[in-house]
Order: sequence, then C-alpha cells, then structure tokens
Amino acid sequence: MAQGIVIAGTHSGGGKTTITLGLLAALKKKGLKVQSFKAGPDFIDSGLHRIITGTPSRNLDIRMCGEDYVRNCFYKHSMGADISIVEGVMGMYDGEFSTANLAGQLNLPVILVVDAYGMAESAGAIVKGFVEYEKQKPPLTPLLAKEGMGEVTGVIFNRVASESHYLRLKDSVRDVAVMGYLPRDLNFEIPHRHLGLTVAEENPITAESIQRLANAVLEHVDVDAILSSIPPFNSPLSKSVRLATEGGHRGVDLSPSSIKIAIAYDKAFCFYYEDNLDLLRDAGAEIITFSPLSDSEIPDGVDAVYIGGGYPELYAKELSKNKAMLDSIKDWADSEKPVYAECGGLMYLSKGIYDFDGNLFKMAGIFPFETQMKRGRPHLGYRDITLKDDCIIGKKGDKLRGHEFHYSEIKPSAISYQLSAITNCYALNNNKGGADIQDEGYRFKNTIASYIHVHFGSNPDIANNFINFTREY
Repeated sequence: MAQGIVIAGTHSGGGKTTITLGLLAALKKKGLKVQSFKAGPDFIDSGLHRIITGTPSRNLDIRMCGEDYVRNCFYKHSMGADISIVEGVMGMYDGEFSTANLAGQLNLPVILVVDAYGMAESAGAIVKGFVEYEKQKPPLTPLLAKEGMGEVTGVIFNRVASESHYLRLKDSVRDVAVMGYLPRDLNFEIPHRHLGLTVAEENPITAESIQRLANAVLEHVDVDAILSSIPPFNSPLSKSVRLATEGGHRGVDLSPSSIKIAIAYDKAFCFYYEDNLDLLRDAGAEIITFSPLSDSEIPDGVDAVYIGGGYPELYAKELSKNKAMLDSIKDWADSEKPVYAECGGLMYLSKGIYDFDGNLFKMAGIFPFETQMKRGRPHLGYRDITLKDDCIIGKKGDKLRGHEFHYSEIKPSAISYQLSAITNCYALNNNKGGADIQDEGYRFKNTIASYIHVHFGSNPDIANNFINFTREY
C-alpha cells in the first residue's frame, strides 16, 4: 500500500521547495519509488520535482479542477509509487483553496516547514499556532468546514545555524514530532528570475547538488521516522478508473490515422500541465514535440500545433533569428490549420516582443499586435472562461478555468485588431468578485491564443473537443 504526505510552510519562501526536493532525492537514494505533486497551478516547482524523480510531477488544483478530479489524479498516480509527496503552496492556511484544504481532501498528514533564521524558542509558539489554528478559526466556506483537514504531524526546520540552535528549536516544540532540519550553510540554491525559480529545462540543479542535498537530508532529517509515521492508504479509485490506469490511456488510437499534435517544447516553451497532455492522449492524440528555437519547421504529418507558455522573452533574439520556423508557423495558421497557444505562445504568435530594455524582436506575426515586458506587478490569478464561439477547446457556452501569470502585456497602441480578421472567443471573468467580464482569447481563422493557461481537467470535454475539432478542420 502506498503512503503520502504534504509538505506545508508557514509562508512563501520559507523552504518548502528545498525540503521537498531534498526528501524526494533522499527517498530515491534509499531505493523507494517516489511520486511528486504540487499544490496549485505552479509549473516551475513541478519541473524541478521531475529533475529529482525522473517522472512527471502533477498539479493538484481544486480551484481549477474540483475536488473529485484532484483526488482521482492523486490516487491514480500514487498507485505505482511507494510514497507520494505533495508540495504545498504559500503558507499552509493561505487562500480559500489552501494547502491545509488539499491535505484534508486527500486525507494526508502534514509536515510543517519552519524557517528558523533569526529565532530560537519562538519557533515553538509558531508551531503551536499552526497546530491549533484549525480548531479555533471559523470555517471560510462549506468546503473548508469538512472534517479531516490536514493535521500537522511533524516539523522540519530550515536554515538552522548549528546543532545547538537546532536543540533549542526542538525543545521549544510540544506535542508534535520534530523530524530534523536543514543547515543554513547547505550551499544549495536554485537561480531565480522574474517569474520565479529557473525552469527544469535549463538544468538549474546539477547532479552533484542533488546528491549533496540528498545527503544533507539523510544526515539531518530522520527519514525513517517520517516513513514510519505515515499511515498507508488504499486508492479509493473506482474500478473503471483503476482499470484504465493499469491498462494505459483510455481511447488511444495508435494507428497511422490517429491525430498527431505538435507540442512546442524547449527552454523557451515548457509550461504545460502534464495532465493536459495525458488527457489529449486519452482522447486519441499522439504527442510529437518540436523546438521553435532549433527546428526549422513544424514536424511533418501533424494535424495541430500546441504552443504553451514559458520564457520566450529570454530567448526572443534566438526565436526571431529562426525565420524558417516563424514562416512555417505563419503559413500553417494562414492555411487555417489548428493552432492553440497560451501565454508565451501568444507572445510568439504576435508581431513581436519588446524585452525589458525596450528592444523589439520580430515574431510570427499571426496577430497584428506586439507584446511588451513590463516591470512591476504581474498579471496574476485564476480566471473563469465562457466560450463565445465554437473553437478548438470547446463549444459556444462551455465553461473553462485556468490561471494567468505574466509580466508581459499586449502593447496598448497596437490593439487595432477590431478592424482586422481577429476576433475574441473568450468572455473572461478575472475572479475579483465583481461582474468584470473582459474579452480575451484572440482568434485568427483556426488559431486561438490567450494569456490564460487553461487546465483541461477543468472541463471533461476540452480534450475531446480538441481532437474532434482537429479531425474536422
């Protein structure tokens, strides 16, 4: 039977990702098969998990996909693992769909990561507050009023100065097991940039760093105590889902007539929900990857193109120089063949990208506007979408959900597409509590581009619509 645990934090930046990566590396070094998950919509942490485990990490997002989908995703992918580790998001109780909420929905225990820099005995008060908070706070919603919220069963301290510092921290904690710590001088860091940590495709963590991190965890954290404290679980998946999982993808047609989708995948475009690709495979697609950075044209024999998000602004010069690929993309869209693009993909399909220094780099030119990088606050948050027309990801009136996180925007002076062949197929609610509906989802023929990363698990028909639209275009 499998085991599972949630790694939560007191706040963002407190060490959840480092502790999670260290536990993944240590457990793998002990010979265990580990499955990782990330709470919320974050692509970057999921990619870093994959560097350690060698297998895709899954996003668990109740806001976008609902409780049933999240539970099925967790149990489905935990079935073949010895232990599953879920990295939380922000502080443990932050947000309506918090890490504590997710732990409760999955009925998993929680290890709380506490950043010990600059304190000693006060750590005990912090731990006590997190342990007792759930008992005292009023429920925010009926969802949060459910019993079985994630219970803090262990603590790991981060950035501990010395063994004597750790003993003071440990002695301050009551009624919760202290599982160990990571030292302040660990010499392990993942480079950052404007959207967060450096992505996995840029190989930000060396094999030596991973081994050093694993050894530090094995030396300073009682991994065996963690394993012995986690109760095993049996998957509550329905028989039909279990059979589908054990037998491979549902409905896959590997014959030459199956739909082939070209996925842009390289250092510039690497933000994809792994579930999106699986759902497309389940609906009958064959996934073929290509690189807008290094390839000269769209792969032969494919039926649709999917360009996800990433960091095209960092590689704008190289993307712009690859004119053969830009022409291939433009010719594809002009010939009414299906293209679906998100965030960085939208930037790539625009006339050009202005970088942070104001330099313009020409792109595919499918849409008659440029995008520009802006310093300051990002566009960030969940988005609810109602489709205004039939398109590759759904029918008119369909409801979809996604997430938006970017520092770029469409250059205001360039928004003149109202008089062109460009239309909007999304009615977008920015999820700020009002009736603020915006037009988004830019459409040219059978090309759709948007700043929203849509999770295909938010609507069970998205993947099938993608395939059926592609078959009929």
